[in-house]
Amino acid sequence: MAATPAPPESTSARPGAIILARHGEPALSRKCLLTSDQYRDWWAKYEIGGLRAGQIPPPELLVTAQGAGAIYASTRPRAQETAAAISDGREVMSDALFIEAPLPPPRFPSWFKLPPKYWGVVARVWWHAFNHHDGQETRREAETRSEKAAQALIARAESGLDVLVLAHGYFNHMVGGRLRADGWKLVHNQGFKYWSQRRYERAD
Repeated sequence: MAATPAPPESTSARPGAIILARHGEPALSRKCLLTSDQYRDWWAKYEIGGLRAGQIPPPELLVTAQGAGAIYASTRPRAQETAAAISDGREVMSDALFIEAPLPPPRFPSWFKLPPKYWGVVARVWWHAFNHHDGQETRREAETRSEKAAQALIARAESGLDVLVLAHGYFNHMVGGRLRADGWKLVHNQGFKYWSQRRYERAD
């Protein structure tokens, strides 16, 4: 009697989780008052700066990194240093696909000053609601990029292994929105603070 052929390997295995984590706290101080022009310069320095020294990654994020089948990081220094702090020497795939959406502030009179935290809110509202991009990436372009990022992560998670991304607060939010639209559920939410993570699993 001929041997019964083995059944084909199932292609319906549940995909791994996708975890979007924010980088650690940057070294650049937010304790200052800035004009809109000064904030533009401050943000440029923020984009090329690293992490504040002496930080210890939270144990939960270390556990997530240990269990991930793939680790990605934005190419910005603050994300790269975060990845180095938690990856324990494992391979980290750097990809500019995950960099933060731009924050160009509107031009206000020089007497008007705000802390960087509030300039970030103003700039994001102007970018999101009024398409103020100052020649940088537009909201529509960033939305296209976030969809591309989500699809790349979904494809990697199809192997059944968890995928960890170390990137940025607002762009992670955009990618998370695309994941939810594609049928993924937010099952663990630490918000958007430094070192936080948001875990998505495909809904049943």
